[in-house]
Amino acid sequence: MGHLNLPASKRNPRQWKLLDIISTIFFGLVLLFFLLVFTPLGDSLAASGRQALLLSTSDPGQRHRLVALVELGHHHQAIEACPADSVDHMPCEDPRRNSQLSREMNFYRERQCPLPDEMPLCLIPPPPGYKIPVRWPESLHMIWHSNMPHNKIADRKGHQGWMKEQGPYFIFPGGGTMFPDGAAPYIEKLGQYIPISGGTLRTALDMGCGVASFGGSLLSEGLLTLSFAPRDSHKAQIQFALERGIPAFVLMLGTRRLPFPAFAFDFIHCSRCLIPFTAYNATYFIEVDRLLRPGGYLVISGPPVQWAKQDKEWADLQAVARALCYELIAVDGNTVIWKKSDGDSCLPNQNEFGLELCDESNDPSNAWYFKLKRCVTTTSSVNGEYAVGTIPKWPDRLKRAPSRDLVVKNGIDLFEADTRRWARRVAYYKNTLNLKLGTPAMRNVMDMNAFFGGFAAALISDPVWVMNVVPARKPLTLSVIYDRGLIGVYHDWCEPFSTYPRTYDLIHVAGIESLIKLPGSSKSRCTLVDLMVEIDRMLRPEGTVVIRDSPEVLDKVTRIAHAVRWRATIYDKEPESHGREKILVATKTFWQLTSASH
Repeated sequence: MGHLNLPASKRNPRQWKLLDIISTIFFGLVLLFFLLVFTPLGDSLAASGRQALLLSTSDPGQRHRLVALVELGHHHQAIEACPADSVDHMPCEDPRRNSQLSREMNFYRERQCPLPDEMPLCLIPPPPGYKIPVRWPESLHMIWHSNMPHNKIADRKGHQGWMKEQGPYFIFPGGGTMFPDGAAPYIEKLGQYIPISGGTLRTALDMGCGVASFGGSLLSEGLLTLSFAPRDSHKAQIQFALERGIPAFVLMLGTRRLPFPAFAFDFIHCSRCLIPFTAYNATYFIEVDRLLRPGGYLVISGPPVQWAKQDKEWADLQAVARALCYELIAVDGNTVIWKKSDGDSCLPNQNEFGLELCDESNDPSNAWYFKLKRCVTTTSSVNGEYAVGTIPKWPDRLKRAPSRDLVVKNGIDLFEADTRRWARRVAYYKNTLNLKLGTPAMRNVMDMNAFFGGFAAALISDPVWVMNVVPARKPLTLSVIYDRGLIGVYHDWCEPFSTYPRTYDLIHVAGIESLIKLPGSSKSRCTLVDLMVEIDRMLRPEGTVVIRDSPEVLDKVTRIAHAVRWRATIYDKEPESHGREKILVATKTFWQLTSASH
């Protein structure tokens, strides 16, 4: 800008005007700098600007640089807190994002995950007034209101016994829409037709579960129920279930298979779940059939069972069950109970829904982002014995090697070695590392890399339940976990998990780096930083993380642990174990948003 050096006598009025503008902008910027640095306005603007930055996806390069600094340990402060309105954020079940999607077959309510570069890199804060959760088993009946101050269900469903506000608590009388007097009398009625007690049945699925009082009541009968519901108008129903200490998962039956293996559940239950079982040529009933063991029981309560103005829907439901060779056990009021046949003897037969058997190329246990098929899974397509009545009763089935462990080479030998290994390791965790397993401090537990479920099996005498996660890119061993009488899901850890923040007391992972690597490669599909931020999202304040891996990997983990505000210590492995791995034990600190962060 050479004109600035001209003698004053040769400057024209236009140049003077330009100089005035530049000078005004310069002095304005100086004044703004002093306002931001030395006045409260600066704190306020910084907080709002930080929120805009955290929620911005316009500069992935900046995000990559921050991730690299954290991984190298060069980011000498904690990762920023997310904004105050994100306390219940689930990245893959975000109504603001998903509401724009197709309503067809509830696609918009299924998992819809942002790409990693589209997610803010920040730590989810607890809500104001958050307290360490009520301990199990008291939590089954009462939780702190301040931990999830959502009154919508209590206001709408209190008269049906779902939940009520009482002083500083929400209390749970144990009711539901179809059992307002409590789940216990309802379960007693079902017990007239189904072997609820005695160990014949163990794994159950409750679809559209509300606050999961049905699954919570079945625990005393020795049945382990995985309850699911979508994130919908009943805000936070799964969050309430998990806060109570009941196994639960955010999930929608829409366009894809549910993330479970074939023939996983001994008992499937729907109480006014409003799933249109006969729609789309009975596609949803066929999916339930894929999940139900031969010889297992299906119970549907509520519409359309003998329901006013739903005669056709009720007739169609019965027609599908007949076409699939289900035995009608009872129709009791608005509840129907069927038993699935042990074989494929009457399929395919003529039916109005055009049901056909799946071909041999279909792997019925492939269920991660797998589009629903309108064909019936045959028992001959799955090797092994897994029918109710042919597998051992609970608890014997926990330690008996299931025949489906042949999904991996030398499966029986591996199963027995894995069972012994985890019994030894868990004893070391309790006796030497002093983890609070077996105490009321731990109820909700996750194993992020479960394999055969050996870690969960070793905890069976403790008052915990374990969500066994089998990574979708590893051998599909989840069927073995269900055959043992345990529960779990498929998942890819390069995506967020379908749960609310602050839902697990203990998260365990053996081989954390393997979760983000391409199989058979040293290349990563996603970052360790993102994975640990996700672990932090799922973990309760003062919760525990246990990570087993090589010293080199744990060095990386330790650097990142400081950035996510964990207190971490590395220990030697148990003396009987071979290999180089060490054990990192970390505690999530209990921090809250400062006023400047709001």
